[in-house]
Amino acid sequence: MATGRRPGRPRGRRREEILDTALEVFAEGGFHGTSLAGVAERCGLTQQGLLHYFPTKQALLVAVLARRDELDAARFTRDGREETVLSEAAALAEHNQAVPGLVKAYSVLAAESTTEGHPAADHFRRRFAAVRSRFAADLTAEYGGTLPSGVRAEDAAALVAAVMDGLQLQWLHAPDEIDMPALVTAFTRVLEAGQAPPAPAAAPPPPER
Repeated sequence: MATGRRPGRPRGRRREEILDTALEVFAEGGFHGTSLAGVAERCGLTQQGLLHYFPTKQALLVAVLARRDELDAARFTRDGREETVLSEAAALAEHNQAVPGLVKAYSVLAAESTTEGHPAADHFRRRFAAVRSRFAADLTAEYGGTLPSGVRAEDAAALVAAVMDGLQLQWLHAPDEIDMPALVTAFTRVLEAGQAPPAPAAAPPPPER
């Protein structure tokens, strides 16, 4: 029978396990299609046990989104040093391909948050603004106010974020057709060089018989 808390499990670790499981459940049903009872069952808890950690579904959602942002921030840091956007964008895209559940949860909740009154709307507005600001600061530090392509750093920041989010959505629909790291790399080369990378050489025609 499910219990309120597994004996011997540190509270902080158990909380992270709940958030990881809740992320999967939100990815499957979105906010409105997810119930606390369903999350509790997947976690091996009673609903009362889950409420001990998160008093409402909205509180759980906010904690799940904060957890995802923590994981994203950690991936943009290596050896305590924050890497540049363009140098790490493809690496982040490659990592995201290995965590489809995380990508799906983000895509579902981000799209759903555009509906009026959604509890995650403020979170995503703040998140998008923070991402653009961080990307713009990074690009400005590396290139100044304008990239080699002539695109302003602020505009390039919004473009990088939009391309990565858009590719994630396409990849969820067609994972065998969309190579996120390769496409992100191609896009960043356009921003860096000001021109599209050369197209692959066409295969030579077969010899005439």
